[in-house]
Amino acid sequence: MTNADQIFTPASLDEIFPPSITDAFFEALFGDAEDGAYDIRLRFEGHSQEELRFAFHLLQRPGMCLACNLTYGLPQVFTRHPLLGVGKLAQSLPERINASMASWALGSTREISRSLHVIPFTIKVA
Repeated sequence: MTNADQIFTPASLDEIFPPSITDAFFEALFGDAEDGAYDIRLRFEGHSQEELRFAFHLLQRPGMCLACNLTYGLPQVFTRHPLLGVGKLAQSLPERINASMASWALGSTREISRSLHVIPFTIKVA
């Protein structure tokens, strides 16, 4: 897994989980993408022999209030929302480093700053 840092770059993750998913997600939730208060980006956080650590970064959109939105309930929404396909991501990401998924989980939303909240995404590999 030593090359995971080179494989899971921001650019490659934007191809795997494109920024356009954010607008589709908010259209499905609210009927209009412009009602969304943040953009969603998948980012690589690190790895060990047993796991890959990613995070969904929720980046405040200009003129919107990230803190005013209910981002703390999002891990449950992200887990089940078919458009985001987190379960499929959990299966496909380890394949890029010749590993397979044993299990995956989303952690609780963390407020990094007023304009950035993060949902940890951990994949146990076999």
